[in-house]
Amino acid sequence: MGVPAFFRWLSRKYASIIVHCVEEKGKECNGVRIPVDTTKPNPNEVEFDNLYLDMNGIIHPCTHPEDKPAPKNEDEMMVAIFEYIDRLFNIVRPRRVLYMAIDGVAPRAKMNQQRSRRFRASKEGVELTEEKARIREEVIQRGGYLPPEEIKERFDSNCITPGTEFMDNLAQCLRYYVADRLSNDPGWKNVTVLLSDASVPGEGEHKIMDYIRRQRAQPNHDPNTHHCLCGADADLIMLGLATHEPNFTIIREEFKPNKPRPCALCGQMGHEIKDCQGAAREKQGEHDEFADTMPVSEQEFIFIRLCVLREYLARELTMASLPFPFDFERSVDDWVFMCFFVGNDFLPHLPSLEIREGAIDRLVNIYKDVVHKTGGYLTENGYVNLERVELIMQAVGVAEDNIFKKRKEDDVSFLQLHTGIIKQRGPAYMTTGQFAPQALGRRDRPEAVQNARHQAYDMRMQHNKSSAEASGSADNRGMKRKAEDSDSEPEPEDNVRLWEDGWKQRYYKTKFDVDVEDEDFRKKVVKSYVEGLCWVLRYYYQGCASWKWYFPFHYAPFASDFKDIKGMFTDFEKDTKPFKPLEQLMGVFPAASGNFLPPTWRSLMSSPDSPIIDFYPDDFAIDLNGKKYAWQGVALLPFVDERRLRAALADVYSDLTPEEVRRNSLGSDVMFLGKSHPLFDFIHELYRTESHEIPAELCHGILGTLNLDDNPILPDKMPNKVLKPGDWEKGNREPWRPQLGFNQHRQQAHLDQSGFPIKTLRKLQPYNADSAVTQYSYLGEEYSILKCVEMFAPPPSERSPLTSHP
Repeated sequence: MGVPAFFRWLSRKYASIIVHCVEEKGKECNGVRIPVDTTKPNPNEVEFDNLYLDMNGIIHPCTHPEDKPAPKNEDEMMVAIFEYIDRLFNIVRPRRVLYMAIDGVAPRAKMNQQRSRRFRASKEGVELTEEKARIREEVIQRGGYLPPEEIKERFDSNCITPGTEFMDNLAQCLRYYVADRLSNDPGWKNVTVLLSDASVPGEGEHKIMDYIRRQRAQPNHDPNTHHCLCGADADLIMLGLATHEPNFTIIREEFKPNKPRPCALCGQMGHEIKDCQGAAREKQGEHDEFADTMPVSEQEFIFIRLCVLREYLARELTMASLPFPFDFERSVDDWVFMCFFVGNDFLPHLPSLEIREGAIDRLVNIYKDVVHKTGGYLTENGYVNLERVELIMQAVGVAEDNIFKKRKEDDVSFLQLHTGIIKQRGPAYMTTGQFAPQALGRRDRPEAVQNARHQAYDMRMQHNKSSAEASGSADNRGMKRKAEDSDSEPEPEDNVRLWEDGWKQRYYKTKFDVDVEDEDFRKKVVKSYVEGLCWVLRYYYQGCASWKWYFPFHYAPFASDFKDIKGMFTDFEKDTKPFKPLEQLMGVFPAASGNFLPPTWRSLMSSPDSPIIDFYPDDFAIDLNGKKYAWQGVALLPFVDERRLRAALADVYSDLTPEEVRRNSLGSDVMFLGKSHPLFDFIHELYRTESHEIPAELCHGILGTLNLDDNPILPDKMPNKVLKPGDWEKGNREPWRPQLGFNQHRQQAHLDQSGFPIKTLRKLQPYNADSAVTQYSYLGEEYSILKCVEMFAPPPSERSPLTSHP
């Protein structure tokens, strides 16, 4: 979801939802790599049934990583993807289902965002190339040294879009990968694997949600299924809550800010390309043995426990003295809906609602008042009650003027604190430690100086530096920080000035080029936004209501504009169809990425005679819209007219080759089973008979008499509570430690209880040279470690024809 700050806000407000993953690593014995045995219990002390992979969150970092050298070719990219999936499978260890979903053709509402991202990526790629050439020339003219430019084709990440050859190759490679793991890895043998590649329409996460919804609707669905969804997008949290499954966990990489990146010009660490001086490369290692390596720390993973988030929300959303019975699940749906106002992938967020300013908390407080007044919830089964939503928007609208003024005051205070004039009293440099002046009556003692000579030298150098800076200042009493010491980029010009009177008039004139008195136009914008709210909620709870609908403006209306919205929406057009893959490429690609399209299709993007040439501008404006960085701004691209696009493509469809026709068709999910899977024999028999129905009573061939258990796990059994009463009470003086993992009874380990730091393993001689057992001695006791030499691989004759490469 388009809310960069959402996860940061959520993890700070509800700290106990985060658990760090315990990851078991493979070992090496006598030069033979021993893989992790994923058949053993999960080291995180929780067993997951189903693992869902939003594959685009894996494909992008594996094909063009930011913190390590990029793969040299497509083969290395595929191997990196396989290794990433292996690592996730090792951590989660699903016992029933592995569902891999790659983004297919998206609804029009999403295609507009994809179009913006791909045009930006192309624009930034060209600008980076030009900047590198300019700075390279400047550095060389100053006498600096730069390594010769590598002549290699730049990887265009726009190829990670349905319909390209790259995505078709990826689907084939993943089929091989799944077949290999089902045949050779015992941890996979009873897992049902589903692959939804880019030929299947829909975003990856929404294809996963559709699968979960369909399974929940089955009469034999197990309500105690523990789901684990992998992905970094904030909308996964919303989607997980929308399932109302009691056991739902999200796994994602732990975000670590300020990760070092090499200069794109000289390849050295410690500076950006704009600061490159062409300095000689420092020797890395005593013999320069690390010259071609880059310091990379392996990314760690965290779990987000939605069951704990549900506990937090139950506490926060529970309301007393309601005129109707309180329904927690309905209140969760309303909370998800209110989060749409601060940002999502399909609608711009309202100008007065910023998540960093506590917008969600403000909405929740207003919501509680509205529910008491209206006697009902905002949503029901994916449908919106617009009359109640209008009350919330009007309450926000009343406060809009104060919100904008407060935002400006906070911005000014921040700039004064971090980049403004620092009033200095006393010397320009103040030392620390024993040499630092101490206030009278101070009880704590200053920190002792470890090396007096070094401290004195630092004082002298800092004093000289400060004096030099002060001499160049017009006023020695107040010195401004240097640009490199602060993030003092020039502030973007803001013509709207929301903090001043007349902000609404300026906003509509600047952003829409209309007068604020034009009531019909404002109603048109509000009507489209109301349709968008209804579309997004339906998308989250029922699936895509319309493949054609999209919000036709770059900016949102104000909350105070939501008046008389009750009758603004009726329903969406029925039986709409998604674009075909190559059609979507024409809708989201800039002309610079036209090489992924057939030649005659490509000419429509660049030929002056093309009837749709206006869809592909060479350059476009980016409105910062009150933000500081270009990536936060609004790309002012023309919207694609579907009718004109289809009319232009009708003349070039006949030019497609048979291979391109195949890539332009829509596919379906593929199921993979291992030979030992209980369903294998039945599926295998389907290829010999005409019956294709899977009987619901199939239960792995188990037959017998059942007796009632004294301690049964009944349907709708909720997970154990995690939060303690002290979590809610601020100022609790007793020491409190968060639960470290899924097991609340885990014993804390201490260094004195573990023998490993005291003594290490001592290898003994094997019994004979051909022995498969290596003996080790540890604290006087002997242990055996089996050598794993293809012990998991069955003979080729036993491998299943259903799991071989297609």
